[in-house]
Amino acid sequence: MVVVELLLEITDLAVEVNEKEILSDIDLYIGEGETHVLLGPNGSGKSTLFMSILGFPKYKITRGEIIFKGEDITNLSTTERVRMGVGVSFQNPPAIRGVRLNDLLKIEHHETDEELSPEMMKMVTKLKFDEKFLERDVNLGFSGGEVKRSEILQLLAQEPDFIMFDEPDSGVDIENVELLAEEINILLDKDKKPGLREKSGLLITHLGYILNFVNAEIAHVLMDGQIACSGSPNEILEHVRKEGFKGCVECCNPIH
Repeated sequence: MVVVELLLEITDLAVEVNEKEILSDIDLYIGEGETHVLLGPNGSGKSTLFMSILGFPKYKITRGEIIFKGEDITNLSTTERVRMGVGVSFQNPPAIRGVRLNDLLKIEHHETDEELSPEMMKMVTKLKFDEKFLERDVNLGFSGGEVKRSEILQLLAQEPDFIMFDEPDSGVDIENVELLAEEINILLDKDKKPGLREKSGLLITHLGYILNFVNAEIAHVLMDGQIACSGSPNEILEHVRKEGFKGCVECCNPIH
């Protein structure tokens, strides 16, 4: 029997934004090598949970704690959390004028040479970028598919231990979804046997299409700022497609 160590522990979390409570009583436990999926309607608090885990100042934690790798990170800065191994792929990341993608990748991969290492260039080629593209400012004028691929490329350079993916399957065609999923599987150690996986992930998805290519162990439905139910991703997605989120919650056993 394989004993799974917890990588991320969120207990009794409550979060306010502009003095309005968005999340309450959030309990979430993700083990090493596990991939979880977060589902829920717009406005349910999914992005707030992501930003709270990242430590964005706008998202004020009023109760509870976030434990990462056994350490309390509830009050740490975003920079400190990233250094500890937290990574994220945003749905709509901002453009960064004056910062070349090539330079950002070197910072994330801790490279000091003028040229990217052969290891990084293999990743660049695999994600269908070229050296000319690397000279462009980050996300400036990128297409939807280029933005998604760029986000994954940056994560490959960073090599985080826990990765959050915000709608990786939205706004891209099937070819890009399959390509992104292949790299997401590498980021999450899916190419290794279950007992050897160390990387963990949390995916937000509305469509659930990404789950055709990336296996997840557990799905959670977030409703009105609380985790209403958890269970098999395939079963929960099937309920959501047939009955909607409210119908899904009525069918599942609530988490208390």
